[in-house]
Amino acid sequence: MVPVRYGMIGFGGIAENRIAKEGFGLDSKRFAPHPQAQLLGACDMNATRKSAAEVLGIGWYPDSDALVADPRVEAVLIATNNRTHAPLARKALLAGKHVFLEKPAGVTEAEIVELIDLAQERGLSLIVDHMMTKNSYNQLAREMILDNAIGRLEHLVLHMEFPFGIESSEAATWRCADPGELGGPLGDVGSHCFYMAEFLSDDTIDSLQCVYTPKHLAIAVEDGAIIHFTTRKGLHGSIRVAFDQPRGGLTSTLQNLGYEVYGTEGVITARATMFQLSGHTDEPVGLVLESIQGSYHQKHTLGQVQNIYQSQIAEHAQSIRSGERLSGLQALHNLQLILLAHASAQSGGKRLAVPKTI
Repeated sequence: MVPVRYGMIGFGGIAENRIAKEGFGLDSKRFAPHPQAQLLGACDMNATRKSAAEVLGIGWYPDSDALVADPRVEAVLIATNNRTHAPLARKALLAGKHVFLEKPAGVTEAEIVELIDLAQERGLSLIVDHMMTKNSYNQLAREMILDNAIGRLEHLVLHMEFPFGIESSEAATWRCADPGELGGPLGDVGSHCFYMAEFLSDDTIDSLQCVYTPKHLAIAVEDGAIIHFTTRKGLHGSIRVAFDQPRGGLTSTLQNLGYEVYGTEGVITARATMFQLSGHTDEPVGLVLESIQGSYHQKHTLGQVQNIYQSQIAEHAQSIRSGERLSGLQALHNLQLILLAHASAQSGGKRLAVPKTI
């Protein structure tokens, strides 16, 4: 397959270190170039980021208008602050470009519906970056659950709790300073928990209720939240997200980013699998997947893993070359869950039904 040519709008730390270096394979010491996708260049409102792009051997555009106007660019990857996701995606779609969006895809349902309609009208592929579903350990956990390795699935608990916004420099960032960005714990990591709950259970969340945790950080967004959800098949689960939870050093902090899956005959526990890691041996923290059935305790290890960013980009690129475009409906559904969680919390934890988008 001829690699799809991408341009990237937004070139911050995650865009550089995760998407460019890992996803497109531009860190030649660790990865080969992506066989199905090529990153031509990037742009960022912070012009000082140009040097970081040049080090990786990619081009630099003065702004997003120049990037989407480049006829060589077939697809646009958007890794900016949440408020700008949908307007930039709209610009790219109107220019005839396929779009890959960081999560959440936007901040209102209406703007995502418009993107979905534009993509459909123009035959373009639209995807949101739910990369944790590509983690090999998470995929193994899903297989075990669906194979009834722990009996009938009864409950899921997912959690992403860590410190962010405690320092004044963090509190001033868009994630913490502007509630309209949906950058607090619910939008930032609750989004991951929602799609991972559905991925692991092979089910769809159809109702939820949410409460915010007690407020004590000097940030404009929620400090944390607790969510209870039900699925179409009748499963119950819970989610905990927080910016006010110190967990020690890097290792202990990342070990909190995971889940417990409870079945009638056992439990599956995952640690550090709900982060930006893939399970490569040179990563700073190892991923842990364990299962307990009666007195039998097993730690599951994998000899080979796939890179989560490369795999997510591959899904988008393959959809472009095959003509089997991605609709973007998952992006809308995930945003609806985030918005409903806020609405529930603001109404005292009222249970709310999820629209049947997917």
